[in-house]
Amino acid sequence: MTHNTPLSPRPLRHLSDVHRRVLTTTQLRAHGVPAAEITEQCRADGPWQQLLPGVVLLHPGPPTSEERLHGALLFAAREPAPGVPSQPGAGSPHRTVYPEAMITGLAALTLHGFSATPPLLSLEHVDVLVPRLRRIRSTSYVRVLRTPALPTPEAVTGLPVAPVPRALADAVADLTDAEAVRRLLTEAVRGHHCEPAAVVRALNEAKLLSRPHVVDAVDSLVAEGRAIAEDRLYRMVREHGLPDPVWNVDLRLAGGPHLGGVDAYWPEQAVAVELDTRAPRQDEDALWSEYASKREHLERLGITVVHLTPRKLRDTMEQQAAVVRTALMASADRDPAAHVVVLPR
Repeated sequence: MTHNTPLSPRPLRHLSDVHRRVLTTTQLRAHGVPAAEITEQCRADGPWQQLLPGVVLLHPGPPTSEERLHGALLFAAREPAPGVPSQPGAGSPHRTVYPEAMITGLAALTLHGFSATPPLLSLEHVDVLVPRLRRIRSTSYVRVLRTPALPTPEAVTGLPVAPVPRALADAVADLTDAEAVRRLLTEAVRGHHCEPAAVVRALNEAKLLSRPHVVDAVDSLVAEGRAIAEDRLYRMVREHGLPDPVWNVDLRLAGGPHLGGVDAYWPEQAVAVELDTRAPRQDEDALWSEYASKREHLERLGITVVHLTPRKLRDTMEQQAAVVRTALMASADRDPAAHVVVLPR
């Protein structure tokens, strides 16, 4: 029997190419191949080989990167219940093919298109994320990572892949090189894979913010995210025809206390824009309380504060410009604001 020979009255032609090359022993038996035949085909000089426990590669020679990933998922996935399709087809999403398993870590970042990660074939191991209570151990090139709650996977090249923030956290947990961590976090933001806050939230949940080299990279990441958000704010004002504000200023009551800094301010209309680029760390509640207190104080003085996040500016810039324009136009109907001194920040 060769690996191109139909295995049973249930042939493999309905499967995708990689699904014909890598199958579990359960799937092979379901296609009519007895256990003894599987063992015979996987002998040292045979046409098949055991890629992982319970997973068979139906050709000799080294596996491709696609076969390694597919094999890792088959190994880590929970076996489908009787009657549930074990292979993809019309209306059968990847979560049915690989129940309770997804690629994460460096392999996931490479699949997401990161350039700072190694090629898939050069990775020593492939990280696979599974529920915490699954009874499965790391083996060969597959490293099993556990989580109390699986995130919703993203389909990349037909494979279930952890979202970028989670994949970053799993990759960073294994890295001690500060420069490597910084490159990954920076690419996540510059490459528009996700916002800094999502990355820092994932790192915090993974309890990685106690590591000095990770904290240093996060500080750079937050600065990077603020610079990108500020650039989007400048573009919003310019491209949507808003009047020019004064940029990055501190507000102070005449002869009184400091009121805080804002990213843009229109003195005649008493309208301020503040970018919320807070990183959600352990002190998030304290930071939010400080921010809310400042905003309430300004609004009691008659100053309208428009709160914008980097994601809003990225995804709905025109809508955010309309919000600012409405606030500027509404100033004529409000009582005059308290006189404040505007100072460069």
